[in-house]
Amino acid sequence: MIDPAKRAARGRAARTLVPRSSHGEWVTPPDRRDPVSVLEEQAKTRVPELVPLRHQRMLASPFTFYRGAAAIMAGDLATTPNTGIRVQCCGDTHLANFGGFESPERTLVFDINDFDETLPGPWEWDLKRLVTSFAIAAQDREFDERLGRRAVARASRSYRETMRTFADMRNLDVWYARLDVQGMLDRWSNAVGAAELRRVERNIAKAHTKSNLKAFAKLTEQVDGEVRIISDPPLLVRLHDLLPADRVDEVTAQLSGWIHSYGRTLQQDRRRLLESYRIVDLARKVVGVGSVGTRCWVALLLGRDDADPLLLQIKEAEASVLEPYAGKSEYAQHGQRVVEGQRLMQAASDTFLGWDKTRDLEGVERHFYVRQLWDGKISPELATMPPSILPVYGEMCGWTLARAHARSGDRIAIAAYLGSGDTFDRAMTNFAFAYADQNARDYRAVTEAVRDGRLPTA
Repeated sequence: MIDPAKRAARGRAARTLVPRSSHGEWVTPPDRRDPVSVLEEQAKTRVPELVPLRHQRMLASPFTFYRGAAAIMAGDLATTPNTGIRVQCCGDTHLANFGGFESPERTLVFDINDFDETLPGPWEWDLKRLVTSFAIAAQDREFDERLGRRAVARASRSYRETMRTFADMRNLDVWYARLDVQGMLDRWSNAVGAAELRRVERNIAKAHTKSNLKAFAKLTEQVDGEVRIISDPPLLVRLHDLLPADRVDEVTAQLSGWIHSYGRTLQQDRRRLLESYRIVDLARKVVGVGSVGTRCWVALLLGRDDADPLLLQIKEAEASVLEPYAGKSEYAQHGQRVVEGQRLMQAASDTFLGWDKTRDLEGVERHFYVRQLWDGKISPELATMPPSILPVYGEMCGWTLARAHARSGDRIAIAAYLGSGDTFDRAMTNFAFAYADQNARDYRAVTEAVRDGRLPTA
């Protein structure tokens, strides 16, 4: 640790080596890897029958393609300028990976909510992926380009100004900073119309009902007097439908033991809470876009009686897409990599967030992390988001990403590098729309690969 003046000097000195305007450049490298090959490589470790569904979801639009193309963009980001100042990166900061959820204190907070790719790396990588998602989302909704550029610039400016604010704050104040719902309304309600504000308030009210009880009512049924998960192939398939009858009891017992084994990664009080539940059913679940094909399970546990449910999501963790370019993780277990990165970047993390490894149905050892399936979760409704909301949402995401990076990186050096003017914001806007064009080209290339039969689709 060095004094603040020297840290600020380090940031300003980086402007000479990496001018802020240089971040606006994107030229396709001549040796760039074929995006189809990247997807083919990822498919090798995924559940084979789900790979076509992943491609189908990605090709719904250029924006959904971008959501699933974190590995493609990681290779591209590695060729762009960076200051060498590292933070704990999320690795996949597109705008749909931000949202609301209830903290352990039962307060609805806004934060990043997906950390499958988290790894230490240059702070610029996360910010460039975020702002590009706003450019692509604006194009996907056919918004006026000026509005799209304003949304990108607002996200970048919010990141820059928030980082400068955090640079002047005490360490503990930065650590405790969070964006709860009331703070969100206080800060941005004047920037939206009355109709949009009512819409936000309805979504907030809806989030409070999206609990374990809501998931329990939606995803389960009574069969012969016992509670069971409802099968809905291929999106949700009970373990009993995936295995021969003679293996079901054996695997269920194995996974029941594993549920409580993973509890060793929880705090002692939370471990005690987990031990008060028993597992009664398990199902494989398809989640997201980019994650489709990784092994993901829903575990149904019951507490004092059948009206006391707990639904846990057990999700496979593979190597981060940043690893070939940012270096290997310090954690040998990728579930731990995800959890430790999440705890470092989030203002509040799930009560049951933990990790472990076990063998899958094919006998292959894999890494997993665990969290509650639903816990007051609220996601942006991109398909119906009014144009006026997009720049405001950009500010919210920019603030949140700056807070996450300030917890793990040198916030003083980053703030000094960014400065008080809009030079960097203009560069981010140029990069976002240049890379949006690259994403469109990749989308067409993958669409052609599906049409030619090179990639399977559902």
